[in-house]
Amino acid sequence: MPSAVKMRTDLTPAELRRLAASSKHANQSRRLLSLAAVMEGRSREEAARIGGMDRQTLRDWVHRFNELGPDGLKDNWWKGPAPLLTSDQLTALSQIVETGPDQGEDGVVRWRRVDLKRVIEERFGVVYHERTV
Repeated sequence: MPSAVKMRTDLTPAELRRLAASSKHANQSRRLLSLAAVMEGRSREEAARIGGMDRQTLRDWVHRFNELGPDGLKDNWWKGPAPLLTSDQLTALSQIVETGPDQGEDGVVRWRRVDLKRVIEERFGVVYHERTV
């Protein structure tokens, strides 16, 4: 049977509860309260229930807490990859789309994604998949 992950002990359950009460992040507060319950000797299942999570998720938060402290319990939303086109290129692309294609030059009467993919690659040197255009 696997053993429970050891938690750092530089903060007491009372300090964790005080941090939870003063936090402006609701999810961080729930996680701090769950960890305080673990430190007080409650079962991991009961502590997870207090925070509205399962035991595995609690275990993951214990690892984050051990590594980063109370700030590690805040949500860490990733903003995604940086855009491949610069703002000037996006402005130029917007103008290309709004003006529409030239049938003689572009060979189409209306823009499709596959056509815009080709235009972006030719004019800006950036390769997209046609589904992301």
